[in-house]
Amino acid sequence: MPATQQTILLPRTTNQARGLARYCRDFLTAPRPIGGATVARLEAFHLDSVGCGVSAIAAGANAPTVLRVEALAMPPAAGSRGGICFGSPQPCAVEKAVAANASAVREWDSNGTNFGYDAAKGRTAGEFGHNDYYPVAIAAAREAGLDGDATLRLMLLIDEIRGRLAEVFALRKYAIDHVHHGTVACAAAYAAALGGSEDQIESAIGMAVAHYVPYRAIRAGHQLSDSKGASAAVAAEAAVMCARRALAGFIGPRDVFRNPLALYRLNVPCPDGESPFDLELGVEGDAFAVNAMHFKLGLYEHQSAGALQALVDLFNAHPSLAADLDAVQRIRVAIYEPAYSIIADPAKRSPTTRQSADHSLPYILARTFLKARGAQACGEPLGWESLMLLPDDYSAAAISDPEIRRLIDRIEIVHGGGEYDARYPEGIPTSVAIEHATLGTLGGELAMFPLGHARSDAARTAAVVNLKFERLVSGVVDDPAALRRRMQVGGKSAAALADLYAFPIRGVVT
Repeated sequence: MPATQQTILLPRTTNQARGLARYCRDFLTAPRPIGGATVARLEAFHLDSVGCGVSAIAAGANAPTVLRVEALAMPPAAGSRGGICFGSPQPCAVEKAVAANASAVREWDSNGTNFGYDAAKGRTAGEFGHNDYYPVAIAAAREAGLDGDATLRLMLLIDEIRGRLAEVFALRKYAIDHVHHGTVACAAAYAAALGGSEDQIESAIGMAVAHYVPYRAIRAGHQLSDSKGASAAVAAEAAVMCARRALAGFIGPRDVFRNPLALYRLNVPCPDGESPFDLELGVEGDAFAVNAMHFKLGLYEHQSAGALQALVDLFNAHPSLAADLDAVQRIRVAIYEPAYSIIADPAKRSPTTRQSADHSLPYILARTFLKARGAQACGEPLGWESLMLLPDDYSAAAISDPEIRRLIDRIEIVHGGGEYDARYPEGIPTSVAIEHATLGTLGGELAMFPLGHARSDAARTAAVVNLKFERLVSGVVDDPAALRRRMQVGGKSAAALADLYAFPIRGVVT
């Protein structure tokens, strides 16, 4: 491979599981330079995930608490250094620590997102995914004695594999949950980090695909449960178990991407000897999927970000809009598929759980209107900073607020049709029009790249994401600035990485 080439191609006619194994080993053991923009973005996504995780644990969120208690009760396996849960120095079973930490990171549904879209390369499968898996890299670093720079490479490796798979294979079409791409990425990366051979890494991938395929049953029903939020955690736990078993000598199925009975060819029939896709992966510079991933600026399903941006723009253009909510007669939202099916489902008009409320576009918009009224009454400018949705916005009291119901009754959501669908997943195409008793009809313009999107204002996004971190951890750690410095992964020693997450969280048992 020429030294100037920034990517490597695993053709569909090859054993891509073994190709991934070789890629992982080379990426970690024969490192090539990574661009500064990529490193900075990776550090920012990791810090954002930690803020989300710490906040969820401090709030006593159910799934992270259950999984953390389970982890702390299970000692490390013989010969293992074990994993570390957020907020505790106590070593425990590594896969259980990974599950607890990934659950905490994902609980608020507020960390990074990818849409599986690279138009320049024609890879537009558009599968979702999230930056949920950094705890796997931290656990592997502790187990393998990796320093900060090596750990950053491992984090990047996980994001690259799952991000590129999301561009070429849409799991949701087959009712499979998007976290499966994370399972594959984590199994391969963890096994490689612990020195696995190509055979062992291929076995880990094979087991992940053959034994651990999560269906979107976790997202069905009128109200969502802990299983939705913890899906990535269970996927990460399974990935670590697959990797550890492979390293111990368990042999999994080979050549699993071309296996006619595995999920890929089973759902997308291919000629013998082929998988459904070519897989191109970054090796140096800034040729990595993480650069096209998006930040969330609060707690909300990312598909709603276009509508939130449209509201922010309307509040800025018409400062009196939020003053009298009784004058808001009708709110009409046009949105694309799959967002229309996911966050505009009629069942979501009456959410009773936080997991359902943060996937309810009517609730998200109604709550934002109430925040705007409060911010205006306090003389605050109406922007992302004052309208940021935080955990308190999804409390039982907030969800049952009768004013929410009255606003939801005035919200109409329609499918925007082909014009909107064609613009996703390039952007988050949404329009919001408001009929107001005194101001008339407002808005209706298309929002495409809301703040936080990879194509939005990077500096402005970074400022709001930093504010989000401060708000999430304020009051639950002694010094948010010190935590920010501690979470800087690059340049840290192996000893510092081993106990990276063992900082105190107020009110949390260690």
